[in-house]
Amino acid sequence: MTEGTTTAAAESGDTLTRLEQEGEIAADYLEGLLDIADLDGDIDMDVEADRASVSIVSDSARDLQKLVGRDGEVLEALQELTRLAVHRETGDRSRLMLDIGGFRAKKREELTTLGVKAAEDVKTSGEPLKLDPMTPFERKVVHDAVAAAGLRSESEGEEPQRFVVVLPA
Repeated sequence: MTEGTTTAAAESGDTLTRLEQEGEIAADYLEGLLDIADLDGDIDMDVEADRASVSIVSDSARDLQKLVGRDGEVLEALQELTRLAVHRETGDRSRLMLDIGGFRAKKREELTTLGVKAAEDVKTSGEPLKLDPMTPFERKVVHDAVAAAGLRSESEGEEPQRFVVVLPA
C-alpha cells in the first residue's frame, strides 16, 4: 500500500468508528426516552451513506406512532434532539438519521417514486416542475431520485415552504 492509500484507509476506519460512536450515544439517549415514555421498542443501529442510522422498531406499531406524529413532525423533533445529545457528548455536529417504526423507509420509497415520476413528466413536457414544500430529508430523497433518472433539480423557497424544482435536461 502507498502512504496515501494507508491514510485514506485509516480515515475511513476513523469515520466508521466515529459514526458507530454516534449510533451508540443516540441509542442510549433513545432508550432513556423510551423508558421515560414507558414505550416498548428495540434500537437498531447501522452506518449508511456516511451517516449513523438509528431505528426504533417494535411489535406494537401503535405505540411508536406517538413518536412519529402527524406527517413525521414528532420524528423530526426527536431526530434533532438526538443529534443534540450526540453533539453534547462528542462536540461534533451529527448528521444522524432516525427512523421510527419504518416511517422514513416507507416515506423514502414514496418520495423516490415521486421523484422518478416528476423526472418523467419533465422529460415529456420539457418544462420545469415545482413540487410541494418538503422537509430537508424529503427534498434530499427527491433530488437523489431525479439525479438517478438523469435530470437536475434544485431547492427553492424559504423553510418551511422550501420545495424542489425539477429541471429539464
